[in-house]
Amino acid sequence: MLKAYLFLLILGGSACAAPEVSFIDLSTDQKRITVVDREKDQYLGHVSTCLLDDGKTILAVYPKGHGRGAIVYKKSPDGGRTWGERQPTPASWATSREVPTLHRMQGPDGKRRIILWSGLYPARNAISEDEGKSWSELKKAGNWGGIVVMGSHLKMRTGQGHYMCVFHDDGRFFSDRGKLAKPVEFSLYRTLTRDGGLSWSFPEVLQRDTSVHLCEPGLVRSPDGSQIAMLLRENARRKNSHIMFSDDEGSTWSSPRELPITLTGDRHTCRYAADGRLIIVFRGRYAEGNVISPADGDCVAWVGLYDDLVKGNAGQYLLRLLDNKVGHDTTYPGVEVLPDDKGSIVVTTYGHWIKGEAPFILSTRFSTEELQGYSQRGSKILLEEDAMRVRK
Repeated sequence: MLKAYLFLLILGGSACAAPEVSFIDLSTDQKRITVVDREKDQYLGHVSTCLLDDGKTILAVYPKGHGRGAIVYKKSPDGGRTWGERQPTPASWATSREVPTLHRMQGPDGKRRIILWSGLYPARNAISEDEGKSWSELKKAGNWGGIVVMGSHLKMRTGQGHYMCVFHDDGRFFSDRGKLAKPVEFSLYRTLTRDGGLSWSFPEVLQRDTSVHLCEPGLVRSPDGSQIAMLLRENARRKNSHIMFSDDEGSTWSSPRELPITLTGDRHTCRYAADGRLIIVFRGRYAEGNVISPADGDCVAWVGLYDDLVKGNAGQYLLRLLDNKVGHDTTYPGVEVLPDDKGSIVVTTYGHWIKGEAPFILSTRFSTEELQGYSQRGSKILLEEDAMRVRK
């Protein structure tokens, strides 16, 4: 039976007065889960997806390897319930050196296209203008690069065809002369397009730090459209994940501050559910010396309100979507919200789902309307003590 637990929020090893959060384990419900791709003894890694205009066709790309490796391309015709055979890809996709990402964009003339990015130096992209039926070869975007280029994108309010993408680098891959300095310094960058993704500005630095290593930014706009939030992995593992805010379309940002442990993790991917609540899917993590989240090392989803991000609240729910069996090697997710009667949220990602076997790709689904029932059934059960132990 699926269980729901109250997540007693603890930060820095001490109890906090913030509201309790319902922790719900959906990972054992096999009816939700579909195998997307699996290959014996072959590592299949970090996933990015794109939902087409028909509201049911999902495109997925992922590497044959941990980031670096030939890009595999698949399609689902029915909202992630079934997946076809691997699609043919341009020859240059076999030369990808970093996690591929997909981005849906529209030009000033209304032309819709999908941009695929592959990072490190130099950043390269490929373009499809026919809904993923055909693709260009990977081409150099400029004399710059970075890690997980372009990790997240957002449509701007400054004009049709205007988008912002954000990413990070640790000094090694931004230029062809990059190297890892001591102390290590992480930089956050943004780059802009005004022609629907065909050309991009030279990236500008948004934030730099050696004490905390903020990276893998995930963007989300406030419901009223006036503000942008950026959620960030803290790679030094000294602190929780962080968040920054912009009230001027990304030109300036607030100082980074820590997020609750319920949002501490890697590669935050943000979407709004049909009921207006915010869904953030990520790899569960924790800061050194902090309390271990019950979803540490798993594919998890946070459910709450945008206002929770602003106020630093813990949120409403923390869901374990998929149970990763090996360390923290999982969950760079594709997340799509379907226009069906349930507002289904489809999460496609990689992980070590079977001990002793190479990572492969799964897809799972849930809806916000079903969560209240699970919460009520488990509302009197606290987390087991060993799930909340402090790392020594």
